[in-house]
Amino acid sequence: MRILIWGAGAIGGTLGAYLVRTGHDVTFVDNADDHVRAINASGLSINGPIAEFTVRAPAFTPSDIRGEWGTIILATKAHHTEAATRTLAPHLATDGYVVSAQNGLNEIAIGEIVGPERTVGSFVNFGADYLEPGVIHFGGRGAVVVGEIDGKLTPRAKAIHESWLALDERAILTTNIWGYLWGKEAYGAMLFATALTNDSIADALARPEFRDLYIALARESLAVAAARGVSPEAFDGFDPRAYLPTAPTGAAEASLDALVAHNRKSAKTHSGIWRDLAVRKRPTEVDAQLGIVVRLGREDGVPAPLTARVVELIHDIEAGRRKQSIETLSLVSSRG
Repeated sequence: MRILIWGAGAIGGTLGAYLVRTGHDVTFVDNADDHVRAINASGLSINGPIAEFTVRAPAFTPSDIRGEWGTIILATKAHHTEAATRTLAPHLATDGYVVSAQNGLNEIAIGEIVGPERTVGSFVNFGADYLEPGVIHFGGRGAVVVGEIDGKLTPRAKAIHESWLALDERAILTTNIWGYLWGKEAYGAMLFATALTNDSIADALARPEFRDLYIALARESLAVAAARGVSPEAFDGFDPRAYLPTAPTGAAEASLDALVAHNRKSAKTHSGIWRDLAVRKRPTEVDAQLGIVVRLGREDGVPAPLTARVVELIHDIEAGRRKQSIETLSLVSSRG
């Protein structure tokens, strides 16, 4: 396949490197000049416990890229989706499509710009971090899923899935991509909560005093999904059905135990959200990932007050009004 990857960071860089390694014609686009220069000069290196290798592929900044592609994988941060989609649109072939390899429900925004018929959904949950120009750390395996947003099994979805097996032989082709995306929204609400602290994901989720909060956060997202007719899917130890009010006693706690176990196996100990706040000192994806849940819930008459409070506290940390701490996490269910 001839593929343009728009965003060569943690997700796009890892996925693109594996596609290059298995013979696909990959071109990278990234906003970071130094990252682009490093890829062109020395290649893109993947390191960590999963694999160690370097690939060579051309890289450009958005202003320098020329040409059209039939397959464009969008792998920017969620809050850059609309701007990135408008910028990449001139490089999308008439019969081409955009695959969202991002966190969140970005297929909605992409479809509004290039058309839903030119939008393909995906769900990626592996652990990776951008370390420095030209270097990506691949820290842990996680679910990789591809599917059409209308639920059909198409030749292009099958082709994408086949190519993504290079990254993970367990990659899934699904007719329910929205189920995976909304499942990640529920899990993502918990991850944003853990990023209010300096604990690792596993340590934060293991804290008994906050388990009721994590469960309540997941239930808010799942309630919005249910109002929209979506049946969430399970992945990597997270089973949405365990968090439903009708689930057997202890089911949610058992799911949290499974999530703790899954995250303890990963060399990526903290979320990308935590890294944005604590290391890179930049805005997170909170509005694009959790803010949209609050907005859609409001439209459907399903309140999500705890989710809204997490959004508020993340913004407080971004602005320097609060620090990442257990005390900040405790404010999600209380005002202060």
